Amino acid sequence: MTFHTPPAAHVEHVKINVSDLNRAIEFYTESLGFSVLDKNDQSASLTTDGETSILSLYQPENAAPKGRTSGLYHFAILLPERSDLAAITLQLANKNIRFGSADHRVSEALYLNDPDGNGIEIYIDRPAEEWNWHNGQVEMTTEPLDFENLLKSFDPVRPWNGMPKDTVMGHLHLHVGDLSAALKFYTEGLGLDIVCDFAGQAMFMSTENYHHHIAVNIWNGPDAPAPDKNGVGLNYYVLRYPDETSRDAAITRLEKIGFDVTHENGKAFSADSSGSRVELAF
Repeated sequence: MTFHTPPAAHVEHVKINVSDLNRAIEFYTESLGFSVLDKNDQSASLTTDGETSILSLYQPENAAPKGRTSGLYHFAILLPERSDLAAITLQLANKNIRFGSADHRVSEALYLNDPDGNGIEIYIDRPAEEWNWHNGQVEMTTEPLDFENLLKSFDPVRPWNGMPKDTVMGHLHLHVGDLSAALKFYTEGLGLDIVCDFAGQAMFMSTENYHHHIAVNIWNGPDAPAPDKNGVGLNYYVLRYPDETSRDAAITRLEKIGFDVTHENGKAFSADSSGSRVELAF
């Protein structure tokens, strides 16, 4: 998990909108194995270690259903061990939850949706020394996942018993309406580096040579509208910088290139060109 600790700037937490809070809590706890850290009538914070929250749920008034907009494509939960991915594969199958899968060479991943259609990836990384880099670009592909090989790593002594405590928010993937404008925000503003250009349709970005902390795509169309603020999907995410100096430098860069930064209850927020909100933290 060295790509999710200082000096890396990384996505630490994601808050999503749901249409039915109790239904969402049931799905994330009973099916995926999160625990509720705290809850009120409108929101819930979920945890894997009982101390910190990497995912929270919010039910806005008159929540609008998911549509063809910019915003959340998926958030990605990074598990500590390959045996954990094997265990949750069996858990999803036992729960009759439909899921897709892929081998990206840098990682092995499962893909599914929550009851509102919010996209979720659950994955493990291959060792970084096995990733292939060419001229500053990491080699990523989408190939079939070898389930037979994956399930050999299943440890019957350690069956699925909820999300492991060392689980982290691995990355975030967003739809945008304008790729060039989004890249200005994420690279010139937030300070991420482009590490993989996927045929000019998606860009994968990171710090400290991770395969990606944030990705953006135009797969919902180059003019995909911003979602309704009460729509299911992304509410905001937290990008954690290693220190106050680097966080403040990002704020300065964003303002210099024309993006607003607001301060709410001591927290700094901005939004990309398609309206996806980020809290800049340290």
